[in-house]
Amino acid sequence: MKLPKILAREEVARSALFRIEALELEFSNGVRRRYERLPDSGHRAVMLIPITEDDKVLLIREYMAGFHAYRLTLPKGAVDAGETLLEAAQRELREEVGLRAERLTPLKTLSVAPGHMGFSITAVLAEGLTPDPLPGDEPEPLTVVPWPLDQLPALYSLDDFDEARAIAALQLAALHLVDRL
Repeated sequence: MKLPKILAREEVARSALFRIEALELEFSNGVRRRYERLPDSGHRAVMLIPITEDDKVLLIREYMAGFHAYRLTLPKGAVDAGETLLEAAQRELREEVGLRAERLTPLKTLSVAPGHMGFSITAVLAEGLTPDPLPGDEPEPLTVVPWPLDQLPALYSLDDFDEARAIAALQLAALHLVDRL
């Protein structure tokens, strides 16, 4: 399919974290529409699926400002300037869980609400874990919660585990590790 023609582009708002852009578009059939979006900032991010030797995934309990609540999720963070994706994955794992991975395997880059946001995150499987903590940038210590991989449906039923990216990343890891489950 032919992409719509961008007739105009305008920044309509900006904060410390986000920029909102309006696009005036014309589709191939002549229909014109205005879309507002959070465009791709060019910054990459990683989400870790740390798996222990006894087949437990290490979740974190973290404050989520969007809901003003604590939720279970997977460790994640931005790729800093000058870092590779795997260097960032290793650093985030050390900061948020206090462990280093012997093996890091990128599984897939995921998007959320691509109709409105140009952000993505790469799910990375982390195995061969050993203690090697780094100080993190979180405002308070994170709680690490081990969860058996063979009990993912029970995890998905919890009210405080609802982040779509984390659920997708765990499903990708389960498919990758299907012979172990």
